Amino acid sequence: MPKIIENIKEQIIEEAKRQLFENGYAKTTIRSVAKACGIGVGTIYNYFPSKEMLISAFMLDDWKGCIARMKKLKTSDKLKFLEGIHDCLKDYADKYSFLFKDKDATSAYLAVFTERHTQLVGVLADIIMPVCTDGNYDDPRFVAEHIAESVLYWVLKGIPFEKQAEILRILLNNIKTN
Repeated sequence: MPKIIENIKEQIIEEAKRQLFENGYAKTTIRSVAKACGIGVGTIYNYFPSKEMLISAFMLDDWKGCIARMKKLKTSDKLKFLEGIHDCLKDYADKYSFLFKDKDATSAYLAVFTERHTQLVGVLADIIMPVCTDGNYDDPRFVAEHIAESVLYWVLKGIPFEKQAEILRILLNNIKTN
């Protein structure tokens, strides 16, 4: 009879996370996680079809936490709101920067990152949309997507919010040129 282990999926995720942060992407393997959890490799594959999907599981959990924090930000001061969005994105990017810079991880995740980018911008635009709807914009959704893409891009480039603020202020103050 197989042994029953409580919360095995959570244990696998936590161990993989620990190993990834301590040892890096290349040294974190399904085998090393299984050994540390005291289970067979096949057990991990029952929950996660690959190392990438295992790592994606906790990255997704952290991303959901990031989204939840962004949704709690007050929109009354538009620029402060966008600074909060920037800060949440920066915290997430900083946490996983070693992974984004890892050549092996990047090649393994490139297709997923490219595919998910549009979804990511869409989610950010949904959160940003309330500060884009009270102006003279013909297409507030486009403005929200533009801001989302811009803030995300500059966060990943390591540019501080202060450098983005003036351009965002112009967008938010509704300057129309027609």
